[in-house]
Amino acid sequence: MKTVNRYTLMAICAMALTTSSCDFEEVNTNQFEMTEEEGTRDDFAVGGLITALEKTVFPVGTQADDTDVINQYQIAFHLSADCWSGYFGQNNSWDGGNNNTSYFLKDGWIAATYKCTYTNALNAWKNLKKASEDNNTPEVFALAQVLKISAWHKALESFGPIPYSHAADATMNIPFDSEKDVYTAMFKDLTEAIDVLTAKAENGVSIMKNYDAVYAGDAAKWVRYANSLMLRLAMHIRYADNEMAKKYATQAVNQAYGVMTDQKDEAKMSTGAGLVFRNNIQWLSDQYEESRMGTSMVAYLLGYEDPRLSAYFQPVDESSYYGIKAFDGKKYQGVPLGHTYGQTDMYKMFSKPNIQASTPTYWLRASEVYFLRAEAALVWGGEFGDAESLYEQGIQMSFDENGVKSPVDSYMYSGKTPIANALSGRYSYSYPAPCETTVEFDGSQEDKLEKIMIQKWIALYPNGQEAWTEWRRTGYPVLNKVLVNRGSSQGATADGGVRRMQYPISFYQTQDGKEIYDNALKLFNNGNGGQDRSDTRLWWDCK
Repeated sequence: MKTVNRYTLMAICAMALTTSSCDFEEVNTNQFEMTEEEGTRDDFAVGGLITALEKTVFPVGTQADDTDVINQYQIAFHLSADCWSGYFGQNNSWDGGNNNTSYFLKDGWIAATYKCTYTNALNAWKNLKKASEDNNTPEVFALAQVLKISAWHKALESFGPIPYSHAADATMNIPFDSEKDVYTAMFKDLTEAIDVLTAKAENGVSIMKNYDAVYAGDAAKWVRYANSLMLRLAMHIRYADNEMAKKYATQAVNQAYGVMTDQKDEAKMSTGAGLVFRNNIQWLSDQYEESRMGTSMVAYLLGYEDPRLSAYFQPVDESSYYGIKAFDGKKYQGVPLGHTYGQTDMYKMFSKPNIQASTPTYWLRASEVYFLRAEAALVWGGEFGDAESLYEQGIQMSFDENGVKSPVDSYMYSGKTPIANALSGRYSYSYPAPCETTVEFDGSQEDKLEKIMIQKWIALYPNGQEAWTEWRRTGYPVLNKVLVNRGSSQGATADGGVRRMQYPISFYQTQDGKEIYDNALKLFNNGNGGQDRSDTRLWWDCK
């Protein structure tokens, strides 16, 4: 993305995503949804909606979409959570540095995030709900519920209160629910969906096999995914409501099909339903020459001599004078978050993500689940198992997922720690080592939590949305600070970062929208109200 004006999105995106003059209805309308007439062709009335809903969990497209979906992903996710999580730096500084990467939240970009995490799933879900009721196919609605929650929990964890309990109402003016109420409803909906899908799995029934791009209709895999999603959400809220968190974490782990334990269980969008999906980040790196390695990744991967380094990133361009020589004999270098240098030939030569067009877009992987279980075992013990064993299994699974053959033991007991990272010259920066934490599972309970979260952060790459949530929730890993903070007027600090996104301006530009918006703000801070700022902490962000 050379400038925001380069986007070739459809007309609604030009209006609703990149300007502030759109209204509440536009931001809450998915113009990419198929029409009713289109939906009746070739059995797409139901099957096509399943594929469409899956494509909203993270925006993914095919070659036929040109760069529309890529550009959506960039402004909705990559220039915010993917960078705030420490994974990426950018060889650009849009609008003179006043953009999300420097913590200044651009309204068009946060409107894109809301649209991609909430609105784009809404109509497909509503239509699947109606079709399921009309055709008496509860398994279709169960799958739709799992997919809806897969998308909407990102909106919930980016903005705060969202419309949920009345989402199916036939109106654009839907009231928002408190975060606690939404989580409670999500757990209920997941429980009911898992029960329906389990019955189908036990009878060997496939669900929308020809239209399911993730699991090709495998009901058992959908149950394990839904349980794993429940476990993820349960751990998200454990500081806010320990009792509810433990209840649903226990339920997820003990359910008949359990959670993900095998690499084959991972949820991803790659090839399926007759489609071949492209990876967005590859295009942002190789075609736009913008996406590059983040400096926090340099600190941890090079410091730990992590064998996933070359699986995650490429060495610097061979013509570059810069770079830190790593244990593999190659040089790597990252771009700092929040610089204001624009595009530079120097940053262009820094380490690119080692991501190909064919690299899947992952929703949830088995390694994450092992780390979720390790945290549960650490804090609750008992039936959750042994924290250290689960921690080690999580690292091993991440190695396996990335094709790494190195022994886990030598990595765990190396005694290595993260490193400092500095660059001199015109584009200089200097970061001390973020921490002195080793990989070995020792120390106090808090020390062990930090180790779990560091390894989970490394394993989650490049899922910046989930990593940003977990960083806010636990404070780990310690990340390199933003180079220039342009978001202080909105509440962001260099230490605290962006705790949430503000609601799009369009939400309060109409009388009805303003009333809904004002009521939504009253739901913050356990009903005591809060400001629409980037430093307002969400319900679960309370450690």
